[in-house]
Amino acid sequence: MGTKLTRRDFVKTTTAAGVALGSSTTVFGRAPAIQTGSVKPVVVASNNGNVYKNGGTEVGVERAFNLITKGSDVLDALIAGVNNCELDPADSSVGYGGLPNADGIVQLDSCCMHGPTKRAGGVAALEGVRTPSLVAKAVMDITDHHLLVGKGAQDFARNMGFKIEDDLNTEKSRGLWLEWKRRIDPQHYLDPKKRGDAMAMAGLSMVRDGLIDADHYYGTINCDGVNSKGEVCGVTTTSGLSWKIPGRVGDSPILGAGLYVDGDVGAAGSTGRGEANIYNLCSFLIVEQMRMGKSPKDAGMEALRRIQKNTVEKRLLNSRGLPAFGINFYVVNKKGEYAGVSMYSASYAVCTENGPQTLKCEPLLEGRASD
Repeated sequence: MGTKLTRRDFVKTTTAAGVALGSSTTVFGRAPAIQTGSVKPVVVASNNGNVYKNGGTEVGVERAFNLITKGSDVLDALIAGVNNCELDPADSSVGYGGLPNADGIVQLDSCCMHGPTKRAGGVAALEGVRTPSLVAKAVMDITDHHLLVGKGAQDFARNMGFKIEDDLNTEKSRGLWLEWKRRIDPQHYLDPKKRGDAMAMAGLSMVRDGLIDADHYYGTINCDGVNSKGEVCGVTTTSGLSWKIPGRVGDSPILGAGLYVDGDVGAAGSTGRGEANIYNLCSFLIVEQMRMGKSPKDAGMEALRRIQKNTVEKRLLNSRGLPAFGINFYVVNKKGEYAGVSMYSASYAVCTENGPQTLKCEPLLEGRASD
């Protein structure tokens, strides 16, 4: 015979269940048993998020979306999605097989932000670890810091149990580096008088010759998402600018530049010329524009206009007096509205209940950066 349930016990039980289901608090690292809410989940990313599968069956945005809709923590899901690119040697812009620096060494950067708990972590100039996004998450979870760099970041990763490899180059990435070395002396820096970047010119000539995909020259995948409860997170990871000066760090691991998330508003991240993004802290700017009521698209366009206005050095301008570089932003708010915007024509990846898609970004300027 079963135990008799009193009215008082029934009220206590149902009240506790209602609180549990209605709560918007996420215990980080644990998947909630049930997700409730009215937001349609979405994942947005740079276009390589809808390309690489690392031998599996799902592209990055698809993998992230499926995990989110099954109840995984949003950040855990997004990092699993970008792991596709970090681990796939075919993507030479991120992780294993990423195009190396001027000394032929692959140095990786990443950061992540968790909207519900308002936490963040990042690593820069990290060597020997294929998945810097996971090391960035460990910085967020385990330390009181937001950014670890260089040998310190590698030592931390080793202490956390990550495998440290001697060389993350693949035959492809090393071969491209050797071709670059044949074209230019890697010890040259900017001439203070001419402000001409010979190293960059050699790299861009390889893009024109079809040896490097234009998107891979600058590298990077940014991936942002929201679940049905409006919980927003983001992650950015990269091998950085091809043939960069050793130790150079771009926008990707810098909070407010390569990525910014506010759980009360939304998320924005970037690919393209990192220095332009760092100077203007555009991801932070975009989120603040959304806070003031702008749509993801309009907020992103405001950041692009800010970059155009602040790009004044002649070496950074094309024959039309416009920025001679590309930069893209991927934006989502906590209502599930999203956009991809770019300085010039570009594309981005998105996954909704309709599956993964590659869509055209909204460009600020017509033509091409090289015009």
